[in-house]
Amino acid sequence: MEAIDQIEHIEKEQIKFLHFPHAEVLNGKKQKRDRYRKLRRALSLGNLEHLKVRIIFADDEGAKEVETTIWGITDKSVILKQSTVIPVERIINIA
Repeated sequence: MEAIDQIEHIEKEQIKFLHFPHAEVLNGKKQKRDRYRKLRRALSLGNLEHLKVRIIFADDEGAKEVETTIWGITDKSVILKQSTVIPVERIINIA
């Protein structure tokens, strides 16, 4: 994973206007396993407790963060409100 110099905070409504390359942002198997574990936990927090999480991800212009509730997870995508989707391979971290 490359160093993140600047993370731009955006609103979830802006995500649908972003362009996502198909390249994976994480290198190691452990990092990918940890990301998936954090996504499952964030999904539970969103569905059971209605808590928001901070998702750090990368589009074609750089690192971004959004604070939102995760509504669903597929093999390839994270689903937010209003059918907004972030590709799993572009997610750097979930907090």
